[in-house]
Amino acid sequence: MENFFSVLGGMGTMATESFIRILNQRTHAHNDQEYLNYVMFNHATVPDRTAYILNHKAPSPLPFLLDDIEKQNLLQPDFIVLTCNTAHYFFKQLQAATKIPLLHMPREAVIEVTKHHQPGEKIAVLATAGTMSAKVYQDELEAKGFEVMVPEKDIQDKVNHLIYHDVKENDFINSELYLDILSDVFEKYGCQNAILGCTELSLVQELTREVPYPVIDAQSILADRTIELALKNRSSK
Repeated sequence: MENFFSVLGGMGTMATESFIRILNQRTHAHNDQEYLNYVMFNHATVPDRTAYILNHKAPSPLPFLLDDIEKQNLLQPDFIVLTCNTAHYFFKQLQAATKIPLLHMPREAVIEVTKHHQPGEKIAVLATAGTMSAKVYQDELEAKGFEVMVPEKDIQDKVNHLIYHDVKENDFINSELYLDILSDVFEKYGCQNAILGCTELSLVQELTREVPYPVIDAQSILADRTIELALKNRSSK
C-alpha cells in the first residue's frame, strides 16, 4: 500500500472509533478509491497514561508505545497520528524513535486557538488529571501568550468522572454532566473558550446534540489536519 498514514490509537477504543468515524465522514469521497489509505493500531492494552504520570511506580506506557513505533517503522507510513492527548507526555521519546513525522494534537489545537483569540484571553483546558499534571496544553498555550484556566478540584473531579466512570467504564455519554462542566468554565470563570484535551470529551461533544458554548475540540482538529496532510501527500506523488 502506498500513500498511507498510520493511526496509533486504542487509548481508549471508543474514542479512537470516534476519530476514525469523523475522519471518514469528512473525507470528500464519491467512490471507494477516493477515501484515505491508513493503518490503525488499536492498542487497547497500553497501561493507563494518567496513572503513570501521577505515580511513576505504576506500569509505564512508554515501552508499549515504543514497540508500536518500531512496528510502524517497518511499515513506513507517510506520517503517524497519535490520538491520545495524555500520551503526548511521551511525544519527544516517540518522535526520537522514528524518522516518520508524528502529528502533535495539542499543538495543532493551540494553533487553532490563535486563529480565533488574542493573547491574554482566558482559555480553559479540560483533560485527564495526567494531561493537566504534565502541562501538555498549558505550556503550549502560555507560549502563545494566553491565560490558562486550570480547573479547580471540583471541576476536575467532574471531568475525571465523565472520562473514566461514564465513558471508559460504562460507555455512557453523560451530556448533562458535560454541559454542567462547560457552564462552570464559561459562566463561573469567564473563559473565552475551552480546549477539549481528551478524546473521551471529544466523543461526548460529538454525540451531544446542542452545545451552547464554543469549544476547541482537539480530536476534531486532528482529524482535519490528518485529511489535509494525507491529501497533500497523495497529490504530490
